[in-house]
Amino acid sequence: MESFAGSLVDVHAHFVTPWYVEAAEAGGHRRPDGMAGWPSWSPEEHLRLMDAHGIEQSILSISSPGVWFGDRSSAVALSRRVNDYAARLVADHHDRFRFFASVPLPAVDEAIAEAARALDELDAAGAVALTNTGGSYLSDPLVAPYLDELDRRGAVMFVHPTSPLDWASTTLGFPRPMVEFFADTTRVLSAMLMSGEVTRRTGLQIIVPHCGASLPLLVDRLRLFAALLPSADGPEDIDKGLERLWFDLAGTPMPTQAEALISQVGTGRLLYGSDYCWTPPRLVSSQIAGLDAGWRAQTHGPWRDLVGTNAAALLAGPATG
Repeated sequence: MESFAGSLVDVHAHFVTPWYVEAAEAGGHRRPDGMAGWPSWSPEEHLRLMDAHGIEQSILSISSPGVWFGDRSSAVALSRRVNDYAARLVADHHDRFRFFASVPLPAVDEAIAEAARALDELDAAGAVALTNTGGSYLSDPLVAPYLDELDRRGAVMFVHPTSPLDWASTTLGFPRPMVEFFADTTRVLSAMLMSGEVTRRTGLQIIVPHCGASLPLLVDRLRLFAALLPSADGPEDIDKGLERLWFDLAGTPMPTQAEALISQVGTGRLLYGSDYCWTPPRLVSSQIAGLDAGWRAQTHGPWRDLVGTNAAALLAGPATG
């Protein structure tokens, strides 16, 4: 592997398998989230990408549309198969891969059981959760027992966007990842910040994808409405919640979005994310080149060293949160 100034931990990395694609297509996702088709992926292709860019380790997860296609027992079975496969892959490449476990939300009891199995028996690095599953958002009281269990464990939860239920009336013909993914991430994290759920759960470590989506630009607006709405916590609690979140740099963070995020939360909880295999290798390369060229190293320090240190702190365990 080529020598790099700082090795990266990729917290936003995806895998797909033929049998997962078959299950998703059977569940109605032949054009997942409006994209033309499914990406190709193999462990060997992923390792080549990692070696080319100094990515020491990737934490793998299933992206949208996840494992819930409307049937509880099928979602439980698919979650177990996904997680068992990921655990075997990690065993084969223990120094290069880890994984975030998939769970069959909104089936909360089953999700708690599968998270416990994955964390206790399969050594998962945490769990992945879609912004909503079947219209049930992470901010929904229905999901609270699951989040409370992750909080009790001091676990990491990687949040990944998906399509909202009403996407047909809002996408205007574009693939949902273009705008709707940012909207859904911003929607659910705003709700969790406004309600104080992020601040209250002091053990749960939440990774927000795509450089915070639209949160960096809406923080002042959240503070305003936190002061206006009697049901919301105060503006100072918005800031306390933001201080608890982690943010990956997947997407196109330079030259605009990363600086907007840093202006609100600083650099102490920034992480690297490639979004491979849904982001093809040429775009992963261009995004890393953008970080290399546009990052304000004199102000923020070298970005590779920074995100590497932050990832080590996050993944060290609850005592560092």
